[in-house]
Amino acid sequence: MNGNFAADLQAVFATHGNRPALRMVDGALWTYSDLAERTARLATVLVEADTGPGERVLAQVGKTPEAVALYLATLQVGGVYVPLNSAYTAAEVAYFLADTQPRVFVRDPTSPALEGEGASLAELTLGEGDGSLVQAMDTARPRFEVAERKGDDLAALVYTSGTTGRSKGAMLTHHNIRSNAEALRQCWGWRDDDVLLHALPLFHVHGLFIAMHCALLGGTPTIFLPRFDVRTVKRHLLESTVMMGVPTFYTRLLQDADFNRSHCREVRVFISGSAPLTEATFDAWQARTGHRILERYGMSETIINTSNPLHGERVAGSVGFALPGLEVRVAGEAGEPLPPGEVGSIEVRGENVFKGYWRQPEKTAEEFRADGYFITGDLGVMDAEGRLSIVGRARDLVISGGYNVYPKEVEALIDELDEVDESAVIGVPHPDFGEGVVAVVVPSGGPVSTEQVTASLEDRLARFKQPKHVVNVGALPRNSMGKVQKNRLREEYSRLFSSTSEVN
Repeated sequence: MNGNFAADLQAVFATHGNRPALRMVDGALWTYSDLAERTARLATVLVEADTGPGERVLAQVGKTPEAVALYLATLQVGGVYVPLNSAYTAAEVAYFLADTQPRVFVRDPTSPALEGEGASLAELTLGEGDGSLVQAMDTARPRFEVAERKGDDLAALVYTSGTTGRSKGAMLTHHNIRSNAEALRQCWGWRDDDVLLHALPLFHVHGLFIAMHCALLGGTPTIFLPRFDVRTVKRHLLESTVMMGVPTFYTRLLQDADFNRSHCREVRVFISGSAPLTEATFDAWQARTGHRILERYGMSETIINTSNPLHGERVAGSVGFALPGLEVRVAGEAGEPLPPGEVGSIEVRGENVFKGYWRQPEKTAEEFRADGYFITGDLGVMDAEGRLSIVGRARDLVISGGYNVYPKEVEALIDELDEVDESAVIGVPHPDFGEGVVAVVVPSGGPVSTEQVTASLEDRLARFKQPKHVVNVGALPRNSMGKVQKNRLREEYSRLFSSTSEVN
């Protein structure tokens, strides 16, 4: 049996040929037959560029239906797909070129051409016009043959966001992505009449592997938006049954005074991930729409680990239970399982866990326990039922005066203040306590003082957990998927207590 995930998808496309696959906002439509044929034509283009099993295809492209076909064609010929953030600079791309040594580099027409050593690669542009991949696709003979691959062979290299040092390439196999897609379809009760509203980017696992795979494996339609836009999303929600998004999608919709339950009348489930969803957003969404957002937890190395249930209680602040075929534990420093209610390292083991970091065997070995559990780097707590809640990243843990401070606990209380839109709690060097707790807040009106925050937390939080200083900013720095970049905040305010009298 061919372990190539493309073989599974090709079988679905063959039996759903007349059904819509991708519906674009300009009215264009690709059926599953269209998608299969264009994928097959791109497969020919890749083969002619000497792309075969195991060869990397590096893609820094925008969100287009051709980009979906490029990904599928790469799998079909047995290649390894390497998606890059379209916002990366030429200098950043140079690192990925050197690290992956791809056979083919596909870029947008507006991106600069390669120079120096990279110029010897097969370089293609994904766009219209002479020499473009689209032109080559239109003239190529379809190649429907699916390369034989084992389930353990690489399908994709997904680079971590690189918020702390150089990005690492997470090696995802055909079995990793297949097993996770099947588990998600089961967990989220994917139906034959589902219509996915897709406003996510394609260079991230959320948009490409999680959202697209659910729809493609079911042969169901996707409303394919080029980007998130409140007005466009509101209009197309009326035709959708499933929406997946980052928390920012939901907060921006809530900021629209006209958004209400009528826009959500056809939707059966709203799913959120890639960044923590605040309890305030969870509650406000339920009050406005009548829907309880389904939050789940994943990462580049494992795709999705846990999910709140489709049927049953969805708890605000929790990311739910382990997916079918996956084991999740909260462990101590030596990997020993901790009892319910204790904070520890979140560790996972199962079919969706990646093969390791690309060309970094030492780093891979560091991140796995002897019993096969992957150390996620997140801190969490599990209740007696097995429901997981995340309290933060291990590297975000603040140790002040010898006491552990979990930022999420503090942020949740600060975010409740009417004067605060959102907050990020960090630890920075402190001459007395080792690290001092700092709250970086986005005020809803005028500046928020340290005294205001201290007064609001006085009877709700131990003194050592309370911020010793409050910084007001216009917006929190975020990466492309909406995660707050606390490393940037720590760097910016690293000298805060060496330049202020607030050291008590």
